[in-house]
Amino acid sequence: MTSLELGIIGNGSIAGLIDGEGAYQWMCLPRVDGQPVLNALLGGDGELRCDLHNMKTASQEYVRNTAVLRTTLTSEEGCEVDIIDFCPRFNAKGRTFRPMSFVRRIIPRGGNPRVTLKITPSRGWSNEPMTTKRGTSHVRFTAEDNSFRMTTDAPISYIMSETQFTLDRPVNIIFTPDESLSDAPEQVARDWEERTVDYWQEWSRRLAVPFDYQEAVIRAAITLKMCVFEETGGIVAALTTSVPEHQGSERNWDYRFCWIRDAYFTVTALNRLSSVSTLEYYLRYLRNVAAHTDGGHIQPVYGVGLEATLEEHIVDTMPGYRGHQPVRRGNQAAEHVQHDVYGQVVLGAAQAFFDQRLRAPAGEVDFLALEKIGERAFEMHDQPDAGIWEYRTIASVHTSSALMCWAACDRLCKVAGFLGHDQKAKRWRERAEIIRKKIETEAWSEKKQAYAGAFGGEDLDASVLLMIEVGFVDGEDERFRKTVDAIDRELRVDNAVYRYRHADDFGKPETAFTACTFWHIDALAMTGRREEARKLFEYVLAHRTKLGLLSEDMVPETGELWGNFPQTYSMVGIINSATRLSRSWASVC
Repeated sequence: MTSLELGIIGNGSIAGLIDGEGAYQWMCLPRVDGQPVLNALLGGDGELRCDLHNMKTASQEYVRNTAVLRTTLTSEEGCEVDIIDFCPRFNAKGRTFRPMSFVRRIIPRGGNPRVTLKITPSRGWSNEPMTTKRGTSHVRFTAEDNSFRMTTDAPISYIMSETQFTLDRPVNIIFTPDESLSDAPEQVARDWEERTVDYWQEWSRRLAVPFDYQEAVIRAAITLKMCVFEETGGIVAALTTSVPEHQGSERNWDYRFCWIRDAYFTVTALNRLSSVSTLEYYLRYLRNVAAHTDGGHIQPVYGVGLEATLEEHIVDTMPGYRGHQPVRRGNQAAEHVQHDVYGQVVLGAAQAFFDQRLRAPAGEVDFLALEKIGERAFEMHDQPDAGIWEYRTIASVHTSSALMCWAACDRLCKVAGFLGHDQKAKRWRERAEIIRKKIETEAWSEKKQAYAGAFGGEDLDASVLLMIEVGFVDGEDERFRKTVDAIDRELRVDNAVYRYRHADDFGKPETAFTACTFWHIDALAMTGRREEARKLFEYVLAHRTKLGLLSEDMVPETGELWGNFPQTYSMVGIINSATRLSRSWASVC
């Protein structure tokens, strides 16, 4: 049965998902939101796999501190095969080499293993086989709007006919755009592997990790790095589409796009580890968002190439994850009105004014662009919207949206002061105070003794926990502490926290949203309940996949993972909570 026990490989251009037996479940080309040419995750026919005759066991691990994946297959007879998968990424000729390429090396480790190689990519959403054309040492796979080349030193006749053969030497398979290699496949594959391992280990070495939970944090950071489309700086919310939030829910969404809010949290988490390059990439993306919108409406989500139109379609050519339909491409959320986005843009850019490590810190031109966005935030802070959870038929003045509009004004005040614009700082401070008073008046529920999810409402919403994350309150704030207590009572089930428990467009949610569990962990820690926070955090860590990854949702009673994968929100939570709960290096060393 298909599951989310998947390894991720990627390089900032493309990414693939591989199951525990070394079979590709998902790969989109020519970029992370492109056409799925390997689509078994959603029941499609696009496959890339290596089957070991009489396989008995399979194990999987990453090469330490890298995005290079090793799958080991063992047969009944004791034969052993290693499958090495990666997308090349390293520095060459003064730039980062991250081509639209992926590599598979299959290495015999013992006995005389017999393997069958199956490589049958599909024509994207049509799920029809690609046209193949054989060459001397390569095969071209073509479709109307996509093509790539497989170059290999494996017997092509055996691959084309899916004939089992004895693996008496390592074989190398390199997938590239329709271009020839500069050297023999073995030489290229080994060179790229060594340089890719070196790149990731050097990148990981520079992370400012907490003392505790280092393995979890490093894996989360590498995973987030693979969700950045570096050509533009856009950051996808997840690498998949249509993995449902729970069984039969029809909450099957396409997450292969750049949500402004998700991207902000990703940048913030990596900044906490002193990885500032993502901020530099993302700042370029935000500059283009600001230029395109020029103080007007900002969508909550864009394509990684800044595409504004993400028209949502139902795909009927694939049965879906575990047979759960629908399969969707595109996302209607691009058409939504979500006012928190203005705050997320300003929050995402604010550090760039202060951080002297950046090659090009933000300056006056960026401030003027952000002021236009701040004006929009102040204008819309008390207007109804679809909210952070993107309700499709429900509009309210959502507390989290007003909160982020406050954050926009608050950060603009600080940036203005830093740049020496005292009068502007005063004006933004006054606007932030207006929004603060409105939130404190309109969002507080006397009945629930908590901040509600919407102005004048009584339904609880875990997104209000972000009040402490963005500095609206501190850990001593009495109302916030009561809100944490109320969420603990009403939204927490066992060791997981729901977004909300009331019915939405699709009924009542049946799984907890893992990011909300992390927000609750952080709130517990920052209000002095560190031991409770630690126990909850370690429960979530124990329910990651074997490779240390998390999806969007979790069944509280069992810890089973559902939802798109890997979810950046969730991986961000690992980093944020670990840094808050860890002992300091000075206290231990």
